[in-house]
Amino acid sequence: MLDLASLTELLDQPRKIVITTHHKPDGDAMGSSLGLYHYLVQLGHHAKVIAPTDYPEFLAWLPGNEEVIIYTENQQQSAQLIADAELIFCLDFNALGRINEMGELVGQSSAYKVMIDHHLDPQDFDDYRHWDIHACATAQLVYDFIANVLHKKELVNKDVATCLYTGILTDSASFRLPNTTSAVHRIVADLIDAGAVNWRIHELIYNSSSENRLRFLGHCLANRLEILPEFNTAIIWVTKADLDEYDSNTGDTEGIVNYALSIASIRLAAFIVDRKDKVKLSLRSKGEFPANDICKRYFEGGGHRNAAGGQSTLSLDETINKFKSILPEYKKLLIQ
Repeated sequence: MLDLASLTELLDQPRKIVITTHHKPDGDAMGSSLGLYHYLVQLGHHAKVIAPTDYPEFLAWLPGNEEVIIYTENQQQSAQLIADAELIFCLDFNALGRINEMGELVGQSSAYKVMIDHHLDPQDFDDYRHWDIHACATAQLVYDFIANVLHKKELVNKDVATCLYTGILTDSASFRLPNTTSAVHRIVADLIDAGAVNWRIHELIYNSSSENRLRFLGHCLANRLEILPEFNTAIIWVTKADLDEYDSNTGDTEGIVNYALSIASIRLAAFIVDRKDKVKLSLRSKGEFPANDICKRYFEGGGHRNAAGGQSTLSLDETINKFKSILPEYKKLLIQ
């Protein structure tokens, strides 16, 4: 691993740079990527953000969104940019498998790879690393990278601040998670001072649902919520037919698992959805319960202690039953 401080020299002159993030990017993924993009272009770098897949419509307002290249829609252009890049910033992921087909292209590239991330167990594909599992968001680490590693805090302008605020807001569940420390709030204050309009960002993220999305949410809560009181666990499950009936789009399922977790007695919540190729799981937990342990051991996934994800090649019913069958192993932790 190379000394992170030596990046300052590399960035002293314009470079061809690619910024990428994980597939189906969320608010932190796109916020951190576009925040870094707006910083780099101020220095004259030829920077491009490439997302492996599409992402939720409620993020389309982010400054610079129109410049984002979606790999699945522009494979040839994306491959050329990756091949020509001198640096590739890998944000909010730490294994090349998280960027799907792009992983092979990035792995083969001769560019320096810079990982900025806060997830457990990083894969060793990077040359430079700014990594902290205690950070509440990758956007927090991008701010720290700009302000304290590169010593360019003065270049955190309104666009940078708006994007990074979005990343921190969404990945901290609106500043509610335990890793939203006083240091995070001081960063947020700096971002507001730099031009991030906090109330407006919240409005754009959380008050922009379509009618179909709201009806879909109601359907999930009324018809797809199952409580397992003996394990202080709640499950919301969704079929392919549900997704079709409500014309579900990318991002429409995001955050639904938190409604199950909001029940007072619940310590573990699962959102299980039948996608085209696999069944996807999103787990959330309270306190010290290790949601990531379940995903890592049983569902080919991982994540943070209180927020993790996984997948299954079993049918939806089989996946639900498998999840339920695992709970007795964790009963002591769930009912304490």
